Amino acid sequence: MKRLQQQIEFILEIDKLKKIIRQNYLADGSRKESDTDHSWHLAIMCFLLEEYANEKIDVLKTMKMVLIHDIVEIDAGDTYAYDESANANDKRKREVLAADRIFNILPQDQAKTMRDLWDEFEEGKTMEAKFANALDKIQPALLNDASGGKSWLEHGVAHTQILKRNEKTSEGSKVLWKYIKEIIEKNVIVGKIINK
Repeated sequence: MKRLQQQIEFILEIDKLKKIIRQNYLADGSRKESDTDHSWHLAIMCFLLEEYANEKIDVLKTMKMVLIHDIVEIDAGDTYAYDESANANDKRKREVLAADRIFNILPQDQAKTMRDLWDEFEEGKTMEAKFANALDKIQPALLNDASGGKSWLEHGVAHTQILKRNEKTSEGSKVLWKYIKEIIEKNVIVGKIINK
């Protein structure tokens, strides 16, 4: 029963992820998405778009990775992708401390599995991690495009910032990067993204 109690405690702890609000809006622009909205969306994208990964991937492993990649934000908070100082300063430290606490609520074997998946995503070296990271980068662009660039406009996001953030997206999927790059370029032309 101790094992089950630890698993239930973790399940209840991660319920807090539903309250972490990101800067991106839903496709219809009606509200900002939560971390759970985002993670669920990435898992579905992984299942549907796996054929566009540069190499064959373990889909279930990649889905697990995208489902847990933001759990650390329960403690660390969501750091906006284009907040350069917050990303450069202590983001990594906050997230590692959060991973240490949250994953260790689970029984040791599951804590290790979760932490290994999270570390793999963060390192971005395996094909699964590269594809998961590509999805994590293109999903906000899809939502921004669908919502009329709402978040890009709200934060004055520049073309160069988006390109820098997506430096490695093509390592996960050249096809999806080509597709999303066209969307980005279109939004520069229509003034939803600052052209610099």
